[in-house]
Amino acid sequence: QVQLQEFGGGSVQAGGSGSVSCAVPGVRYNAYCMGWFRQALGKEREGIAAIGSGGSTSYADSVKGRFTISQDIAKNTLYLEMDSLKPEDTAEYFCAAASAQTAIQALGLITSQLFSYWGQGTQVTVSS
Repeated sequence: QVQLQEFGGGSVQAGGSGSVSCAVPGVRYNAYCMGWFRQALGKEREGIAAIGSGGSTSYADSVKGRFTISQDIAKNTLYLEMDSLKPEDTAEYFCAAASAQTAIQALGLITSQLFSYWGQGTQVTVSS
């Protein structure tokens, strides 16, 4: 059973930086793709970053160049560093894991349907 739990988030001023992390015990990193999603109030869930078992990363255009996804396999932890934050980055942030069957697709497409395991989310609020 894969259980994900997000940490961090909170309130940040526009232009500032923040980070969220995700504890991922029980994930075999050589068989999974890990991702970050976010969902703003009244909007659909958006895939924003993914990282494969070999360290390859992909990003949505909305965060490319500002956000960085990384993982510490020894600590079973996934990270998302966020720079140059904007009010439109305000959302609930979720970490997710895609199993081996969909990992390659998930790294390229970062769509919810390809990820099987989810955390409960943590709020990030960016004020102007």
